[in-house]
Amino acid sequence: MQKNFSHILSVDDISNSEKLYKINANNQELELIAEILKVPEVKDFKADIYVKHQNKNTIIDVWGRVSSLITRQSVISLEYFNKKYVSEFSLQFDTKLTENQVRELEEEGVENIPDVVVGGKIDLCQIAIEQIALELEDYPRKKGEVFSFSSEFSEEDDKQENPFKILEKLKK
Repeated sequence: MQKNFSHILSVDDISNSEKLYKINANNQELELIAEILKVPEVKDFKADIYVKHQNKNTIIDVWGRVSSLITRQSVISLEYFNKKYVSEFSLQFDTKLTENQVRELEEEGVENIPDVVVGGKIDLCQIAIEQIALELEDYPRKKGEVFSFSSEFSEEDDKQENPFKILEKLKK
């Protein structure tokens, strides 16, 4: 997904003790993140991500916190504004699980299915961007903005030109 903003871990290099990875995007990476998220601007992007391989298991635990200051455009006033997004997350990856097995588990109704490790690698930056993307609103608006509708027609105009009112007169 991201060519210039990635922190790839090989599954073989992940140990049984937790390890912290700090991610702090530079200006060029912030532009790339804004393009990926389809937002006007990303002013700040930081993540603290912990990774740990479960003992004698194929499961890898990934958890942490991502924060980002993002410029959004209000759907009401069309004004630009900055908003801080924070996501705390916890994921699991299974080194042996395949996409077909995931589909079978989903069809069986199994909950909390681990993510699939693709190519023996996990990209921490991709995980961080996905977590912030999940926090973004579909219809952003500035704090305190409320959508209110007012008809351009008065109630009297509606009553006079209502076609059903005309039909009622014809019935009489």
